[in-house]
Amino acid sequence: MLNNHGFEMKSISDNGLQPFTLLTHDDDIERAARSMKAMSHPLRLKILCIVGEREYSVQGIVDRVGTSQSNISQHLAILKDKGILASRKDANKVYYHVSDARTLRLISMMREIFCPSLCA
Repeated sequence: MLNNHGFEMKSISDNGLQPFTLLTHDDDIERAARSMKAMSHPLRLKILCIVGEREYSVQGIVDRVGTSQSNISQHLAILKDKGILASRKDANKVYYHVSDARTLRLISMMREIFCPSLCA
């Protein structure tokens, strides 16, 4: 089947893969774009891969990422503002975790695709 630009279009199921529902609502597309934009920075992506399914304090994230606390705090604020991370305060420490199961699935898929040695 040709699209309006003369390119052949193929559905995912034509490749033997399971068909899936594409985002069709503008609000879903906007939310996905905002989340992916926030996650696309290498340091923020590294933070998400570290946090994954666990909860870490800011200092724990700093220790694993290897940059300054102020830099990490700026990136954590962006991820929290976009609803990707959530936090809780315990005494004088703030702990962060991924707030959405869909984000965890996305991180898991990226690991499988780009870091297969970590999934073995």
